[in-house]
Amino acid sequence: MAKQVSLNTLWNSTTSQDRGFYLEDYTHLPEAARRYLGHAIAPGTKLASAVRLQMHGEIKLKEWIPFKAAQVICWERGLIWSATAWMNGFLPIVGSDRIIDGIGAMQWKLLGLFPVMTASDPDITRSAIGRLQSESVCLPSVFCRDDVSWASIDSWPLDSRLHSSFVVQGERAELDLTIGQTGRLKTFKLPRWGNPDGTESHYVDFGGILEEEGTFGGYTIPTRLRIGWYFGTERFESEGEFFRATIDDAIYR
Repeated sequence: MAKQVSLNTLWNSTTSQDRGFYLEDYTHLPEAARRYLGHAIAPGTKLASAVRLQMHGEIKLKEWIPFKAAQVICWERGLIWSATAWMNGFLPIVGSDRIIDGIGAMQWKLLGLFPVMTASDPDITRSAIGRLQSESVCLPSVFCRDDVSWASIDSWPLDSRLHSSFVVQGERAELDLTIGQTGRLKTFKLPRWGNPDGTESHYVDFGGILEEEGTFGGYTIPTRLRIGWYFGTERFESEGEFFRATIDDAIYR
């Protein structure tokens, strides 16, 4: 069973760090990685281990429906995404997706009362870990950890592609990032466990286009995102994209 931990409990379990970010500490990294970190984290900013987000957007459940959500990402423990979505513009579905201490779950109720979807099993857990891996882009300080490895893939006239590898919740992430000339993050992609085609769960290319960015508490992160399956193929636009979000606020700890 997934642990019934609230957003506030997860947020308050975070341990603050005193170590600050200074780009000269990362001269051993590829140039594009330094460019990204230098853009994403202001000098002297404390290296956060958690972020609390407020967002709105739309999610595709047969049709696109609007939502508002709060989210906490605590790198050592997991994440909770708590949202309200409105079917037909007025029927609220309330619930959460989460991965806490290695156990994933989703629970959604119509009007907050009638179960619509409840699940917690090894496939849900592995898919939720993939979500946590992908949403590292909202917590750039995790890329400063000693256990993160970097490799340059290639460079174009305006952009560079990087590969980042790290382990979280017992699963290794293999994350590809596109970095612009200024260091702005433009896209991410990774293999994520799931079954978007309705077959048995397997690893599928998953990723997002990061259209805008904003700065909160010394961190510059994507603020308008388009995310889904089959990223990097024509299927992303036609059938894979299922999540569009605008981040309205971010607090780091």
